[in-house]
Amino acid sequence: MHRADAALTEHLRRRCATVHTTTEPSHSALGRFTRAHADRIRGRALACLVAADRYHHLHTEIQPHLAAGDIVVCDRYLASTLVLQRLDDVPEPFLLALNTDIRLPDLAVLLTAPPEVIATRLARRGAHHRFEEDSDTPGREIALYRDAARTLERLSVQVLILDTSTLTPTETAARIAATMASRDTSVGRHNGPDEHTVTPCPQQPPSSTPT
Repeated sequence: MHRADAALTEHLRRRCATVHTTTEPSHSALGRFTRAHADRIRGRALACLVAADRYHHLHTEIQPHLAAGDIVVCDRYLASTLVLQRLDDVPEPFLLALNTDIRLPDLAVLLTAPPEVIATRLARRGAHHRFEEDSDTPGREIALYRDAARTLERLSVQVLILDTSTLTPTETAARIAATMASRDTSVGRHNGPDEHTVTPCPQQPPSSTPT
């Protein structure tokens, strides 16, 4: 779990919320396979694997927790797909078609930072996957996250963008929680199959927060 995710979970639990934390790719066999082979499988094939894991993740983990009334905090979701798979030269319409039937998040949180800050963090901790090995990636990634934010807003998803170069994980968590409170985010009010039910689902660039 990223430090901001951990801080948000702690913040919510202190307020007596029941919180389930998860990540994508998931910890299922399919998710582990996707994570293990992401450096060798590319393009549309990888995008299909990521989407398959997401549908399985929703069915086996996210939706059951939402049905139980839990808040679900997911590290990576649709916004990450709209960035990382586009870095892999997969067009956005293809990605949106793959994800047509997913549950959209109530709140998508995009944690970002200036390219030079991301590059410094990467140099300090090292690349975790091939997308982080290209020195041009931070700048491209930030531009793609801006595109992803606009796409999510067109899908009626609320988007919160936070610059982590000026906020601590605790401050980041407080901002997210305040946004949730201001929109009266409540899992219990989502009952229909077409309603947005993942609450909240932070999305973040792979190197946008310290680890």
